[in-house]
Amino acid sequence: MNQLTIALVGNPNTGKSSLFNALAGLHQQVGNYPGVTVEKKVGQVQFEETSLTLIDVPGTYSLVANSPDEQVAVSVLLGSQPGTTRPDRILCVVDASNLARNLYLVTQVLEMGLPVIVALTMVDIAEQRGLEIDIAGLSEALGVPVVATQPNRKKGITPLKEVLVAEQPDAVGVVAFPDLLEHQVEQLASGEQLPAPLQDPFLARRLLLDATGSIAEVAAVEMDEDARRAVEDARQRVATENPIHGLEPVVRYGWIKQVVDRLVAMPEAAGETYQGRLDRLLTHRISGTLIFIVVMGLLFQAVFSWALPMMDVIDGSFAWLGSTVGSWIPPGALHSLVVDGVIAGVGSVVIFLPQIIILFFFIGWLEGCGYMARAAYLMDRLMAGVGLSGRSFIPLLSSFACAIPGIMAARVIKNPRDRLTTILVAPLMSCSARLPVYVLLTAACIPDQRVLGGWLGLQGLVLFSMYVLGVVVAIIVAFILKTTLLKGPTPPFIMELPGFKLPNLIVVSRRMLSQGWDFVRQAGTLIFAVTVLVWAAGYFPHDPEVESQLRESYQQRFDQLADEGERAELQAELDAAVSGEYLRNSVLGKMGQTIEPFVQPLGWDWKIGISVIASFPAREVVIGTMGVIYNLGGDTDEESATLRDHVRTAHWDGEPDRKVFTIPVALSMMVFFALCAQCASTLVVMKRETNSWRWPLFTFVYMTGIAYLAAMLIYQLASRF
Repeated sequence: MNQLTIALVGNPNTGKSSLFNALAGLHQQVGNYPGVTVEKKVGQVQFEETSLTLIDVPGTYSLVANSPDEQVAVSVLLGSQPGTTRPDRILCVVDASNLARNLYLVTQVLEMGLPVIVALTMVDIAEQRGLEIDIAGLSEALGVPVVATQPNRKKGITPLKEVLVAEQPDAVGVVAFPDLLEHQVEQLASGEQLPAPLQDPFLARRLLLDATGSIAEVAAVEMDEDARRAVEDARQRVATENPIHGLEPVVRYGWIKQVVDRLVAMPEAAGETYQGRLDRLLTHRISGTLIFIVVMGLLFQAVFSWALPMMDVIDGSFAWLGSTVGSWIPPGALHSLVVDGVIAGVGSVVIFLPQIIILFFFIGWLEGCGYMARAAYLMDRLMAGVGLSGRSFIPLLSSFACAIPGIMAARVIKNPRDRLTTILVAPLMSCSARLPVYVLLTAACIPDQRVLGGWLGLQGLVLFSMYVLGVVVAIIVAFILKTTLLKGPTPPFIMELPGFKLPNLIVVSRRMLSQGWDFVRQAGTLIFAVTVLVWAAGYFPHDPEVESQLRESYQQRFDQLADEGERAELQAELDAAVSGEYLRNSVLGKMGQTIEPFVQPLGWDWKIGISVIASFPAREVVIGTMGVIYNLGGDTDEESATLRDHVRTAHWDGEPDRKVFTIPVALSMMVFFALCAQCASTLVVMKRETNSWRWPLFTFVYMTGIAYLAAMLIYQLASRF
């Protein structure tokens, strides 16, 4: 049986993913290329006597690799990407409704010397616009087979498979460059100035035309000083007749124009199309901004609120599972490990899934219909003020619901500095996990008063200010990063505005599910491990003598009660007291008491310190920890009136007249949680997205440092008023 490896290459928004799915069906695997966080999709197709391995190469506009995605695309075609072999054939996916722009990449691919097949997509859209393409003439001009397809309707798929498995000759270049340049290419390719792997006409031409020389890096070939000098000398010789800067697009688009003029019949000029009118509406400063606010509000609401029912179901399911399994295991370390460590740890991973799935469904839908490009264009002016581009806005907005999907959404940012900066500041957005802390402390400590002439409530104003604080600090940090550590020019924001179309639901759904599974498979294991470690710190040492002494102290009160209801209430109080005492004497509790001198400038006692330490895996843990430490049980939530009362009346150990929670302390805690990086899940996902622990560690240090200083400042200032 014959075996062929075929790479699908094409511009973004050409329907490449739809064609890949139509060809591969369910026989595909999704992951990341080794060493990079660029998505890798591989599919298997069996047709007649041939087994086809399809590689969906990241979308690119040309073979000049300026971003991680483009570098991977070129390296796959060259066979230099780890984990892949050089393809036997290249399938170029071309948008029939925008032929001139798509053919630029095709003319570059033809020069690689591999068999090439062109698949025309968006044929229906081209027909709707009145375009008539001479497909046979286009095939003759390119010298390769051209097949019209409609992947979403499965049209043209079988004819395309027949062409893919048929014997195909190697493609040859069709664009004629100036004779002097071709002579220099021949000299470089046939001489000994270049390393052996670069002695190839295609690579030599790319070295001459691309001033960055990135093709050598992508091809994984080292160039010494002599080789660099040889290339530069050749470029200088070409420049004596033609300015080499900009030569390639001039020559290629000149050839493309002749072909399109000859083979594509255009409709007669008419008035402005509906797409033009819609574009003017969506990109207008006023109307576009209003529409953007509505769309983003819906996205925010969906990720924030629509996910809650499913998250509640997951939370309830794991609570039921823990209760059920716990009833089968006698009390002790094994019971606590299984229920509080393993089951609770798995639940803390799975509970993020609804937010991630909903976010990527919306992103996929908005990208598929063409709106995301308009939104990024609209917000570019705002983001450019801090050195970022419009692409950063969507991930940052998504981080208000949860930083995890927000960081994952930063994959759409091509510029590596912009992408890294966005990832580093995304956790500063106040995610939904911080809300329980805000709600509890605001309700318990902030007076329910009206301000600004009765227009606003003080509690609501404080809550809103926490969200604003995160945004302001993120802007400052992004500006500092882009002018120091990640210094570099803000790249010009060039983005194609794709045509409006109905998204392919299958493509959107597959992307949504693959991103969700990707999170569970790669990030979930580390999150789970961290959760179990924190459980162990909060459980050991577990001296049974602690419980025995407490039960003895409660026995007399039990003997005095005859009513079963009162005895049950007392038993619950005893159980909570036992849990609290175990926590105080645990490793986690000792750590809290150890750090008390360091947190006292923030107005905190050791109990708040325990809550902060325990909240490292997830900020929500702080509420349950406070419930345990105040002997109310670990199932306490921010709506608990009892917990609020205890917060209001809690006092420092040995100082009955000194309250723990005052307005300055509440503000200090909220500011700390608004700015700190107490979320292992976020740090783990950040590590996966950056392929290094360096940046999560940097984020944890800088955010915790800012949080500590800001909390101390707000406490010291508020205490003086």
